[in-house]
Amino acid sequence: MEPTAWDGVYREGRDLFTVNATPGKKVYGETLRTVGGVEYRQWDPFRSKLAAFLLRGAPSTLWGKVERVLYLGGAHGTTASHLSDLWPDASIFVVEKSPTSFAPLLALARRRGNLLPIFADAQLPERYGADVGTVDFLYQDVAQRNQAAIFVENARASLAPSGTGLLMLKVRSVTQRRPAAAIVRDARAELARGGLAVVQETSLTPFSREHVALAVRR
Repeated sequence: MEPTAWDGVYREGRDLFTVNATPGKKVYGETLRTVGGVEYRQWDPFRSKLAAFLLRGAPSTLWGKVERVLYLGGAHGTTASHLSDLWPDASIFVVEKSPTSFAPLLALARRRGNLLPIFADAQLPERYGADVGTVDFLYQDVAQRNQAAIFVENARASLAPSGTGLLMLKVRSVTQRRPAAAIVRDARAELARGGLAVVQETSLTPFSREHVALAVRR
């Protein structure tokens, strides 16, 4: 098991792993491996867009020291659970508006104390911003037409001046009628108007079709 350029992420062959914060317990049926007395969880890039982005060439500076995270669109907690592994001492606020997804997310948070689920709409950061405060890392994976605008509003509310962010842009949730390149171009323009610079744009194919990762800094 070899460390990678991203703190807390390990690699064996083509596969990524994180150190399991709850040894012996799986989250989504992932493979567990014990090496040198340490248990690792395989990080499936077909189930987690962040793992896909890492394998597709995410910058090593994607995150620095992380103490507070705002995660928009946590769903059942697949990716959030790996962030919980990565940053065991961080506070990871996970926003999810679907009752169906929130129930398993809440159950996961009971086992992982650094996950702090919030039942809310990511379009309304004013409803949870005071609880979240300022964060070092903003991550968004929501399937809504105004994805870039949602990201900008949450960055304005919570992202620290030195913070970084990652928008997983689901192109076909914006529109089915325009070329993907035009949709990405519009998203980048929206981010720029919000004071956010895109430092890397990466297609997540073949792991997640019609998704583009936009890594940003203020």
